[in-house]
Amino acid sequence: MEYGICTLSVVPCRKEPSGASEMVTQLLFGDYYEVLEKTEDWVRIKIKYDAYECWLSVKQHTSVPEKEFFSLQNQPPALCNELIQILSDPATGLHFPITIGAVLPNYEQGKLRINDKTFTLDGSVYSFSKPQDAEHILKTAYLFLNAPYLWGGKSPFGIDCSGFTQLVFKLNGYTLPRDAYQQVECGTPLSFVDEAQAGDLAFFDNEEGRIVHVGILLDNQQIIHASGCVRIDKFDHYGIFHSDRKKYSHTLRVIKRVLP
Repeated sequence: MEYGICTLSVVPCRKEPSGASEMVTQLLFGDYYEVLEKTEDWVRIKIKYDAYECWLSVKQHTSVPEKEFFSLQNQPPALCNELIQILSDPATGLHFPITIGAVLPNYEQGKLRINDKTFTLDGSVYSFSKPQDAEHILKTAYLFLNAPYLWGGKSPFGIDCSGFTQLVFKLNGYTLPRDAYQQVECGTPLSFVDEAQAGDLAFFDNEEGRIVHVGILLDNQQIIHASGCVRIDKFDHYGIFHSDRKKYSHTLRVIKRVLP
């Protein structure tokens, strides 16, 4: 088995092994994965964090030894804690940005290591010993306000609805699957909207009954979600009322409580 790690800021992952295929998710710096299949130009990978399978250009694939791969899984989490931070490679003098939620492998006192390369970090690091509460989750969610919607995106420069909820919860010590139809399987369902609390996840379906959207509930009958951009709208038992378009944009299916 071959293993890999992302050493670039944000990398697109495709549904099929083609640059013209749709982007279904992204790798952030430090995300590591198993290689399931390899062609001359593409590798099919399984992302360790959420078991998501997709195709990655071989030009953007960096191998790591098996020992290093399993060592990464046993490390306490260290994540980029600002929208943008700068990594530096002292050996080459190269500087490049990483985004919030990026993983910092082998991090210690402002330095991180991947294989035989050491990087220095300019910025704060998010490390936690236990999952955070709803207040912290909402503070994290607000950081993404006005980030543009991007199908398959997972960064402040472009993010989709389930990428947004997954990343916000990741930054607070919770692991969610990648897509909304997978995330709806998590947590405990609530019987009534009146039972909902800030930090709960609300899921929405289409006319065929498929889960197609997710957002994080706030206080005062509001929801923060990625639709056009990360925005705050009104929410009730019918669904999301788009404040600009003055009509319901999403039909509520279920509310799930993920927090303890």
